[in-house]
Amino acid sequence: MKFTKTLAATAATVLLGTSAMHAAELRLSHQFSESDLRHKVAQMVADEVAAADVDLDIKIFPTQSLFKAREQYKPLARGQVDMIVFPLAYAGGLRNPYNLTLMPGLVKNHDHAARLNDSEFMDEIESILNEDDVMTLVHGYLAGGFAGTEECITAPDDVQGKQTRAAGKAFEQMLAGAGASIASMSSAEIYNAMQTGVLDAANTSSSSFVSYRIYEQVACFTPAGEYALWFMYQPMLMNKSTFEGLTEEQQQALLDASAKAEAYYLEEAKAQDTNAREVFAENGVEIAEMTEEEFNAWQTIAKETAYKAFLEGSPDGQRLLDLALSVE
Repeated sequence: MKFTKTLAATAATVLLGTSAMHAAELRLSHQFSESDLRHKVAQMVADEVAAADVDLDIKIFPTQSLFKAREQYKPLARGQVDMIVFPLAYAGGLRNPYNLTLMPGLVKNHDHAARLNDSEFMDEIESILNEDDVMTLVHGYLAGGFAGTEECITAPDDVQGKQTRAAGKAFEQMLAGAGASIASMSSAEIYNAMQTGVLDAANTSSSSFVSYRIYEQVACFTPAGEYALWFMYQPMLMNKSTFEGLTEEQQQALLDASAKAEAYYLEEAKAQDTNAREVFAENGVEIAEMTEEEFNAWQTIAKETAYKAFLEGSPDGQRLLDLALSVE
């Protein structure tokens, strides 16, 4: 699927046609609150570009105020918005390879995620983005863990027979393969589902575990540590034609700001995991660690379930999957 570049080219022309007396303005959309890390990453880019004094302003539209969360990719590709911070797997229905950016067992920890961002696998993802007139400015992954109302969840055997909520279709497939019963719901519904006995275990992001106070309903928490299953790629993307329509100075300011924001994103993502661990421990919740052996056991099940389902929808999927798995 390719999107027309006409609107993007028009947007770039309008951008460059702005009087030199006034700064050009880029519009950045995302779904998150202003207290969220992903908004702070966007704000850092906007602030750094403003400080560079290259006649370029970035106006941020948070909390789905411009486009609904899952509907931002097409407007970006069409040039109807200039930039987005976006969980790329949301566009997995448009481009199946994007589903690999939310796949169990492909990322072990944050440092591994950083190496993946600088790999041939991500170069391939970038090429697909470019086909849709989209480019990446800031790479970033956020991690998550497991929590159990009565028992710790570290190995596949731990979910057998348990009513479990997973964050993403691929994780549901893997958990079902391990013998769990799947309950689909948003992160906001986990607390009440556990409180009423509907849910025995849950998998979600570190920040959601804390913000929804899941520690009040569980006996054990498995945070993202040296090994974790749940990682979701959530980059800052830009319309490529719009970027190419900027002056060299504006482009460089944007790239410099993005590099700084990417380093911040990585450190703060790690900090969110550490904070979740501390909050749960302070509230009397047992902390469990996933071992390498347990991670490998999950990955074996993922290969027979989530990976297999992915490959059925992607002619070139095996090559991309192999590239991702080859990153140590």
